[in-house]
Parts: sequence; C-alpha cells; structure tokens
Amino acid sequence: MDRNGMDQDGVAWRTDEVLTICRRVSSAQLTVWVERHWLRPRHEGTGFVFSAADMARLEMICDLREDLALDDEAMPVVLSLLDTVYGLRRRLRVLAEAIGDLPPEARYLLQDELRKREEMEE
Repeated sequence: MDRNGMDQDGVAWRTDEVLTICRRVSSAQLTVWVERHWLRPRHEGTGFVFSAADMARLEMICDLREDLALDDEAMPVVLSLLDTVYGLRRRLRVLAEAIGDLPPEARYLLQDELRKREEMEE
C-alpha cells in the first residue's frame, strides 16, 4: 500500500466497508480472523485498511468455511498450504519470464537438461 492507504491498484477498504461488501462475515469474526493472522490488513488509527488481496483472501476464507466446512483448527493449515502454492506460482512465473529472456541457444540447452532430469525421475 502507498502512504495514502491504497494498494498498488489504488484500492483500499476500511473495516465498515468490508463488512458492507462481504455480508458473509460478522464484525466479530473479522476481528478474530485478523487476530489469528488469517487476514493481514494494515492497521490505521482505530481500524484496519484492507487491500484487494485482503478482500480476495477474505472471500476465500468464507468459501472454505461454507463450501468445505473447514473448521478453525484446519484453516491455518489450509491457508499456509495455499500461501505456499501461490508463492510457488509467483516464483515459477518469474522463472518462466527469465527463461524467456534467455538467448534461444540457452533455452534449448535448458530444455534438454530438464528433459534429461525428468526422464531420470521416471
């Protein structure tokens, strides 16, 4: 977020706005989820400022609780696993971009090496 409380897309929501937008969560639940670090909004004054990423995570938590009946004990484990998966996806995207920037000869060498290693694992 920038110094005006906006995320990189220029969007931010205060707690009361979040509760208006996402009616599936109560004020008490939202507070508990922040305290448990399931959500990590920025603290500002007496409240919180939520980014677009926070809002997406909030919706995901609601979906996990409602659709999969995930309880409070399982939620941190699932969120941690999802964070790991999303982190790996970001790293793979960066790696793919870096490989795409290599000269064609280097890409072909890398492709051959990857193929060899995959065959060794089979």
